[in-house]
Amino acid sequence: MNLNHNQLETRCVSSLVKIFAQDGELQEPVYPKGSALRGEVYAFQIAYRSAQMRKNINLSVTSQLQNSTITVRSVGLVPSEMPMYADHDERIFQATPGLFPDPLYPIAQGITALPNVWSSVWVTVQVDRAEQGGTFDIAIAFETAEGESLAQESFSLTVIPRELPEQKLIHTEWFHTDCIATQYNVPVFSEEHWRLLEAFIGTAVRHGINLLLTPLFTPPLDTAVGGERPTVQLVDVEKTGNQYKFGFEKLDRWADMCLAVGVRYFEFSHLYTQWGAKHAPKIMAHENGEYKRIFGWETEASGEEYRSFLGQLIPELLKWVEGRGLQKQVYFHISDEPSMSALEDYRQASDWLRPMLQGYPVIDALSDYEFYESGLVPRPIPATNHIEPFLEAGVPDLWTYYCCGQYKDVSNRFFTFPSARNRIIGVQMHKFGITGFLHWGFNFWYSQYSIKPINPYITTDAGHAFPSGDAFLVYPGEEGPIESIRMEVFYEALQDMRAFALLEELGGKDELQALIGNLTFSSYPAESEWLLNLRETVNKRIAEIIG
Repeated sequence: MNLNHNQLETRCVSSLVKIFAQDGELQEPVYPKGSALRGEVYAFQIAYRSAQMRKNINLSVTSQLQNSTITVRSVGLVPSEMPMYADHDERIFQATPGLFPDPLYPIAQGITALPNVWSSVWVTVQVDRAEQGGTFDIAIAFETAEGESLAQESFSLTVIPRELPEQKLIHTEWFHTDCIATQYNVPVFSEEHWRLLEAFIGTAVRHGINLLLTPLFTPPLDTAVGGERPTVQLVDVEKTGNQYKFGFEKLDRWADMCLAVGVRYFEFSHLYTQWGAKHAPKIMAHENGEYKRIFGWETEASGEEYRSFLGQLIPELLKWVEGRGLQKQVYFHISDEPSMSALEDYRQASDWLRPMLQGYPVIDALSDYEFYESGLVPRPIPATNHIEPFLEAGVPDLWTYYCCGQYKDVSNRFFTFPSARNRIIGVQMHKFGITGFLHWGFNFWYSQYSIKPINPYITTDAGHAFPSGDAFLVYPGEEGPIESIRMEVFYEALQDMRAFALLEELGGKDELQALIGNLTFSSYPAESEWLLNLRETVNKRIAEIIG
């Protein structure tokens, strides 16, 4: 901690701390040192406050690191009118409306210290893959615009001279192409839209998202029955009588862009409506010189017309996949979150569609074990609070997901959850050998059911629909994405998994399992210190083994 005559108080704290404006005396312990592997993104924070208002505080960073990149961002506050449901558990900050730390703003013209209010800056160290091993000091100086020193903090980072292994987890956060066009008020698939798409997808990839929702047709997700989302359709359709021709030029451009920024896998948007596969998604086509909707809520999923369409589309789409050499990199969806009441509709869609897909993987989020047991979904994605029967059955290559419904006991990343409750998912997924993780909200900036656009800096709960933090991980900045604490901490969870894999590779599997213990998806240590100490212990053992 640093307190000088200028009354700027500072303290190094870990990335798992959330600092609220209403905090009185900061209870979080000083966190002055840590360790990281080569290629890792390491983060810590510096909390600060002043007895008086101070504007335009400049920050300067000096470091002994030779090749690594250090950035400093300001942790902003955003409102939440609905932080949590009424029947929440006890491991939350608050259930009442308030301001929460979340967006990470680039610092352009200094930071402000509000009088007697704790704030923080987020320090990110991108450890270079060629960085030398050793322990290095990172100094962050706080100065007035005139160069007068206000405070200085120092953090000691030990670089372990072994590279973090490649991520094996398949990870998707559903990417809402239409929300970007709407938020920035640009035409869909205009050049400016493509530029923004690349910026947001690049940020997703840098945070471990390697599977991308690809809108063959406007995804039928969170759409009011009878309503529409803006058209984002990568496959061009020309209809002549009962025959269809398909154009894949935009899909080619999408694939080129995604592969260039590091996307590994593509999940094609759902071929039937959400919650049960009863209808067709919105599909636009050119017919007799007119561009119009040919399928939608009025279309029965099992009707002859839509089945004829899919029967002509799927072979052409698979030719495209094979022509691009993507046979092992694509996934299909039927319907998101089907309920037991929709079992028969889902069965009809699945039984009819899957033979045409020639063994390509079909994945769907669902939590009723009966769907899997009936053979309808060979690759189920159960929610974390419904995963136990799937684990007990030894389902191979098991995925998991969470969304707004997973708010008791299990991990999640709502504003009002401690960051440790976000990061613990990495330990859990590693322990149980989870193959993939899905979440529905990378950038959903509409109200529930996509009825109207929202300002995500003001409305963080999709219009009192979901606890704040569920619908999006990024905010729209002037030129592209503004990242969040929650996204950074979830990426730390993914990096934990990669470090665990390295320790196991080096012969420390039994030791790691002993360190992790008997935790489950709903029962686990709650303390930030446990997670931080676990990772430091794993790093220390890696360093000892490699000598």
